[in-house]
Amino acid sequence: MSARLIDGKAIAAELRVAVAAEVADLTKRGIKPGLAVVLVGEDPASRVYVRSKATQTVEAGMESFEHRLPADASEAALLALIEGLNGDPAVDGILVQLPLPAQINANRVLRAINPSKDVDGFHPINVGRVATGTGGIVPCTPLGSLLLLKSVRDNFAGLDAVIVGRSNIVGKPMAQLLLGESCTVTVCHSRSRDLPAICRRADILVAAVGRPEMIRGEWIKPGAIIIDVGINRVPTADGKSRLVGDVAFDEARKVANAITPVPGGVGPMTIACLLRNTVEAARQRRGLT
Repeated sequence: MSARLIDGKAIAAELRVAVAAEVADLTKRGIKPGLAVVLVGEDPASRVYVRSKATQTVEAGMESFEHRLPADASEAALLALIEGLNGDPAVDGILVQLPLPAQINANRVLRAINPSKDVDGFHPINVGRVATGTGGIVPCTPLGSLLLLKSVRDNFAGLDAVIVGRSNIVGKPMAQLLLGESCTVTVCHSRSRDLPAICRRADILVAAVGRPEMIRGEWIKPGAIIIDVGINRVPTADGKSRLVGDVAFDEARKVANAITPVPGGVGPMTIACLLRNTVEAARQRRGLT
């Protein structure tokens, strides 16, 4: 048995096409959605990510606004910038690239973003709405992971879903989404007892713990669907490095029904869902269904 590969690149490309069609429709009505991305400092990985976001935003037909602050920028300066973006009618979505420098309180910054423009879905109001099933902007990575799951099957009612990792960015919102799909959800963390046994119960296994290849093949229930959110760089014998997920891919692929690769799985969906969230924010701000 060899698991089906869940092609995040192809599914993300389809989503971007759908987003571009929505943008074209809004543009005909005189509405051009705008996404503002804020980068503090010169972290190389963040710079590449921000550049990719800007490129895909423009390709979808939206306005891209990029704001860069130096690494020693004060929290007050960043909050003042966010306040201006909150009031800018051309901006429908605001994303502050994480991580932030040590002198800036990330939680305070994220709470300062207008919830209606919080396209990352991190504001407490959006978190609460998603948790209670009353709307709200869904964080991009969990949303992308759910769409990848739905490319494999439509109905998850009654399935056992296990999430390894309890972060506010992935683990907790992923649990809420799967509860909304009528799964029986278990969230594991560093103090969970007998983690392999818990994972072996999972019809759906979402790995988001940030430890390279921690989840082994013998932890996988035969026929499970695996979403590997992890992306870790590990050294190779020739002195170079390679990217791996939180799941031992070659082992898991022999047991699972379907699995996301790393890279090429969840990663491409995150930016595509960011674009989707921006369009949804633009529609909601104008009272469009």
